[in-house]
Parts: sequence; C-alpha cells; structure tokens
Amino acid sequence: MAITKNKMVSLTYDLRIEGMDGELIEQATAEKPLTFIYGTGMMLPKFESLLEGLEQGKSFEINLNCDEAYGELDENAIVNLPKHIFIIDGNFDEDIIRVGNTVPMMSTGGQRMNGLVLEITDDTVKMDFNHPLAGEDLFFKGEILEVRDASEEEIAASMGGCGCGEDCSCKDGHSEGDACGCEGDSCGCESENHSHSHAGSGCGCSH
Repeated sequence: MAITKNKMVSLTYDLRIEGMDGELIEQATAEKPLTFIYGTGMMLPKFESLLEGLEQGKSFEINLNCDEAYGELDENAIVNLPKHIFIIDGNFDEDIIRVGNTVPMMSTGGQRMNGLVLEITDDTVKMDFNHPLAGEDLFFKGEILEVRDASEEEIAASMGGCGCGEDCSCKDGHSEGDACGCEGDSCGCESENHSHSHAGSGCGCSH
C-alpha cells in the first residue's frame, strides 16, 4: 500500500541540521516511530509531499532548506514582555521563568506558543518565540514502517492535534509551535501558567 491521502503512516527517521553529516538533533525509532495521517496538515508540506507514493519498507532521504521547513529567524518574534505577567500570588515564578527555559504561553488572541527565555531584567522578560528550528536546513533519513487506511475516528481525531503525540523520541526538547509573529514589544502575550496547567512540550516533529 502506497502513501496517499488519509493513510496512517508510521516511520522512523534521523533528523540532522546542515546536511547528512550535520548534528543529529532528533530521532523517531522503530520502538517509538512517528505516526501521522497523511494529507491532514500534520507535517511540513514539503516533507509530506516527498513521502507520497512510498510503500512499507522503503527508505527515504529528504533535504529541506529553511524556507521549506520553519523559515528564517524572525527578529519580530523576539519580544520584551512586562515582568508582572509572570507574577503569581505576589511572587515572580523563578522556577519556570529562568534563562534558557522554554515556557508554554498564550497570546491575548488565544494562540498557544512556546517562548525561550533569553534575559530577565528588573522590569521585563525577553523571550524568543521563533520555532527552535527556524533558520535551519533539515536533513531526514528514515524508513517507512507501515502504511494502512486510517479509520474515520482517527481522521476526525487528527484534526485537533499535532499528530506527534508521544511517538517521537526527541533528543533536544524542541517544542512544536509557530513563532509569535508579534511586532516589536506589542505581543500582548500572557503566561499560560496563570490560567492553564503547564502543558507538556510537543515533540517538534511536525516535519
């Protein structure tokens, strides 16, 4: 059976940046494969299009430049947020809001996204809402493990999630989520910690 629209696909891959000899940053293994429904928008469009027609047992190598993956780094997605939005019960949440930590956030419009804490001052927290792989060329090498018809229930369920679930064995903690796309300091982001339980990071395998 070949990969076509509404087929359930399971595959392995090694993901490297900067070509086949570059740094290995992520893996999906036979024990923990990437599983998704083809044609439902779960994967990066170029990655998905290059898988079309492959059958179980076939191997693949896919090169994506950054424009075909997560785009160039967007300076407007690096913003200074007022420090007071991270204050809970009168205290600044130092355990979560610390330099180098990735924090689940929500915009005033309800968009979920992840921000990397770059700097903390007396009044602001500088965060980077670019995708962790923005600006990177990606190289995938893997194998198709299974291709089958997806059930109507599986197709319906796929419309509400990223498709990765817990199937991806990510090595670097990359989280899925698009860049903030905010202009300058006008992001208006709110810490998701105030109104939502801490969401577990996605695997970033929306490739």
